[in-house]
Amino acid sequence: MDMSDGARMNSGLRGLLKHDEPMAKHVSWRAGGMARTFYQPADVLDLSTFLRTRASNEPVMFLGLGSNLLVRDGGFKGSVVFTHHALIGIEVESEVATPRGTLAFRAGAGVPAPHLARFVAKHGGAGAEWMAGIPGTVGGALAMNAGCYGGETWDHVISVETVDRGGTLRHRSAADYELGYRHVRARAPGDEWFVSGVFGFAPGEEGEAMTRIRELLQKRVATQPLSLPNAGSVFRNPPDDHAARLIESCGLKGFAIGDAQVSKKHANFIVNVGAATASEIEGVIDHVQAAVLMKTGIELVREVRIVGERQA
Repeated sequence: MDMSDGARMNSGLRGLLKHDEPMAKHVSWRAGGMARTFYQPADVLDLSTFLRTRASNEPVMFLGLGSNLLVRDGGFKGSVVFTHHALIGIEVESEVATPRGTLAFRAGAGVPAPHLARFVAKHGGAGAEWMAGIPGTVGGALAMNAGCYGGETWDHVISVETVDRGGTLRHRSAADYELGYRHVRARAPGDEWFVSGVFGFAPGEEGEAMTRIRELLQKRVATQPLSLPNAGSVFRNPPDDHAARLIESCGLKGFAIGDAQVSKKHANFIVNVGAATASEIEGVIDHVQAAVLMKTGIELVREVRIVGERQA
């Protein structure tokens, strides 16, 4: 049985294993090298079992929609856990204590954030509409405190479920994390990854919530280069300013290295206009950071994550 062709594992695991999987297929930039091991778990228990098979020193990375990630051309020399299409349960949660009047919703890490926004709206909740503008999964939103249009993920978190390298599942609260702008850090030592979250939202009216979602999506289409592969906002907004304004003020709209280009529509997006390599995309990121620092004195902080090895 050839596991590299995606055959099901037979050592007590029920998920899908691939070797040397091109990450360009799984990240929204459509660029980058290969992952040495790529695993799509059947469910949370299968994920726990898989993690117990990994060496303690092997790099492990969780991946949802790949919308905030660049894998260098030399690839990722570890295991990638693919949560999209895997950890996808979503439901109204009735067994969790919530503040008076708050509705609770449980969503798996692989659920796209826009799906959660619509589910909340259709089940009597309000305040999740902004999540329709997050081009990633619940797991990614939890990991970076994703936000847009005035909302932030951890403003609504009641509790989360995590898994560690030993496959142990734990329930944690917001108090177990240091939270900030596009920043989340566990207070406990060791590697843990989010497998689900319980979110609280106020009651609302479905029609109003769905109207708001449509308005936000129309705004997103009008202002962002969604027709080309991109990874969303590349840089965090500095305090009291916007990364896009700073980049545009430095005359960088349209700057390109190969097929990687600063979007002409939104300066905080880098788009793949053809067959950009990860190296070209990273080169544009580095150039923008250096140019903005030199011309404005402001050091832009990356919002996107860059992993893997540079190609020799």
